Amino acid sequence: MCALPEARPDPYRRKIGPKTLGSARDTAAGEDGGVVVERRRVLGTGLCAAVLWTGGTTSALAGGRGQHLAEGDLPTARRLFAAGRYDQLHQVLPGMVARASESERTGPVGAARAAGVWVLVSQLAVKEGEMDTAAAFAVRAGTAARRSGRPVLLAAAARAAATPLRRTGRADTALQLLGEAHDALDTAPRPSPAVLDASGMVALTAAYTAAQAQMPSAAEQFASLAEQTAACLLRDRRVPAGGELSPAQCVLYRIGIHQKLGDVDRALAYAAGLKPAVLPTPERRARAATDTARALLAADDMPNAFLQLQLVERAAPQEARRPSVRALTAEVAARRPDLPGVTAFARRTALRPAT
Repeated sequence: MCALPEARPDPYRRKIGPKTLGSARDTAAGEDGGVVVERRRVLGTGLCAAVLWTGGTTSALAGGRGQHLAEGDLPTARRLFAAGRYDQLHQVLPGMVARASESERTGPVGAARAAGVWVLVSQLAVKEGEMDTAAAFAVRAGTAARRSGRPVLLAAAARAAATPLRRTGRADTALQLLGEAHDALDTAPRPSPAVLDASGMVALTAAYTAAQAQMPSAAEQFASLAEQTAACLLRDRRVPAGGELSPAQCVLYRIGIHQKLGDVDRALAYAAGLKPAVLPTPERRARAATDTARALLAADDMPNAFLQLQLVERAAPQEARRPSVRALTAEVAARRPDLPGVTAFARRTALRPAT
């Protein structure tokens, strides 16, 4: 029978005292960089920020729809994200953000739906390199998740917050938030499949966070915990509908973890063992190719790095146009401008398609 680990690794508790996702708001966008996200600004101007960032208008907000989120709104938007169709997602987000702001005030069900929207906006902002926006909406997600009373949503919010935190040098805070999310999940003697899925994904996020902070022992502990949970779910045939955790997901994270730790050979060994077809969405397949390209760049293998970047575009064309992926393409083109097709690829992926 699957169960959460009785004890979590010490690095979850590293360096800082107790904080919640909401009380960590002052560091969510990185105090070290001089950017402080204040709760009043986040909650008071979040809708305006989303409208401006997504290119929305007041007419888009009206949209002829009800003032609250419908049950199918978030799943539809998540499918766009999973397909890597970010331009279409931008078109629907302003109205969703407006409805989520209203729904959040109606009670636990509305807060749960709103939390999912805030997580999605944060994830999309990360895709586009907008760390301040990602941090702001991760804070909103944590607030809504607590109102909903659903630990699985708090785990998703903590994972969303971890990305801008670790990218601004606050891996300690990110690990603390992830640890608190894990603790909130660890309350039932026999956790549901959804709780186990969330726990495993929290561990994978913690592993990647620890790797980026050059904490190899912690990264290994967290990755192993996730792998054990994924294997347990698979063995018990309790994989939840819409779940993210799987053995293939763990291998995908391993590529990035070992690349961040500088163990390129191990990263490429995991990449060689991963069949992209087993990953469930175009976004995940593009992520696998992106992380493999990074490892190949570190190994000075420009031709195969370029091949992986072409696989990114094949899986999800808009992934190849993200700022971080364009930077990889630019590096390949600068180091090996003689590679057939690399210049045309760099030009093509530098342009956003018309919508």
